[in-house]
Amino acid sequence: MKKVAFYTLGCKVNQYETEAMEEMFRKRGYEVVDFEERADIYIINTCTVTNLGDRKSRQFIRRAKKLNENSIVAAVGCYSQIAPDEVESIDGVDIVIGTTDKEKIVDLCEEAKLKKRKINVVKNIKHHRQFDNLTIDNVKSRTRAYMKIQDGCNQYCSYCIIPYARGPIRSRRLDDILNEAEKLAKANFKEIILTGIHVASYGKDLKDVTLLDVIDEISKIEGIERIRLSSIEPTFIDEEFMDKVIKNKKFCDHFHLSLQSGSDSVLKRMNRKYTTEEYRNTVNMIRKYMPNAGITTDIIVGFPGETEEEFQETYDFVNEIGFSRIHVFKYSPRKGTPASEFDNQIHGSVKHSRSERLIELGNQLANRFMEKFIGKRMEVLFEENKGGYFEGYTTNYLRVKVEAEKDLHGEILPVKIIDKEKDILIGKIEEF
Repeated sequence: MKKVAFYTLGCKVNQYETEAMEEMFRKRGYEVVDFEERADIYIINTCTVTNLGDRKSRQFIRRAKKLNENSIVAAVGCYSQIAPDEVESIDGVDIVIGTTDKEKIVDLCEEAKLKKRKINVVKNIKHHRQFDNLTIDNVKSRTRAYMKIQDGCNQYCSYCIIPYARGPIRSRRLDDILNEAEKLAKANFKEIILTGIHVASYGKDLKDVTLLDVIDEISKIEGIERIRLSSIEPTFIDEEFMDKVIKNKKFCDHFHLSLQSGSDSVLKRMNRKYTTEEYRNTVNMIRKYMPNAGITTDIIVGFPGETEEEFQETYDFVNEIGFSRIHVFKYSPRKGTPASEFDNQIHGSVKHSRSERLIELGNQLANRFMEKFIGKRMEVLFEENKGGYFEGYTTNYLRVKVEAEKDLHGEILPVKIIDKEKDILIGKIEEF
């Protein structure tokens, strides 16, 4: 049997697309093997968010050819889209595909093998308006499934290359979304996470459907017990949205609200479309409707020109909001973005120091949030067995483990939280 291997860099959208491509190869008679094994075809789904992402992409492209010099090597995704000629010039690359045309991956690989020639099908993404409908029929054995419902971004934050790599916003048709959700339900998935490059913009190009419609329709599918959103813009959430989702018993009380900075002057330089006051109002609104909501976020430290005072504003704002979890990133100049040309680039040692301080604060806030639930009863969706304990997640995205003698995979059970151990809560299953 012919063998194909994948390596994926970057975000959940890339991971979803990789799984869809894996399925295409399986349907054509290929065996999907580990990337370090000898294969006939290697697919590297690249990332270009940072220059480090580019470098890692190049490393894995070169590694593939060393594993089998006679293999076909395809570089697909964001890095290929942004720098197709650069990618094509890498030793060993046979096929270059950008962020479109992934549905043709099998045919292109077989064509390259047959005709023994390089193929570059990267198109100008700027005017691409069609959602590339990659779907997954035979999902892997998990309990939570990511589903890509949107692509592209029109925001053009000054530090971000993604709008140039992914193009303008495109939304997936509602009937396609529901078809995949039905398959996930039949495969015993209990939770769906709606993901995309800019999920909040879902439906703006379709005119007659919104993200709320997607949530409402999926919630009608028997077997799907939870619906969760991936990262969302704070300006998207309003009273109407909260009033509707609070009535939907399947919608999870967890919001990953992009922040990036808690300083208004830095937000302005970033070309973010909100202020800290607007962000604060959104958080207060969420907590009015969902007092126990988990609110997570991403923060960039060391953005060009960030003064110690501006960093302190971020630190204080993060502390005030009281996030349940934060992800801290040190700013990395990305060639091709306006911010990479800004004056006053911050020294690496300063970025490191600020990152460490914010990570420590984030750990304190996470512990504080977790401790609120000790002694409380929570519903947990169990996912995996680790060392005699079954682990899973609450609706507000807290990890919980319990001792269990039987297989709890895929079950949602009431759990009494009795203690905390590092970044996980310890619970005891309550009797029915």
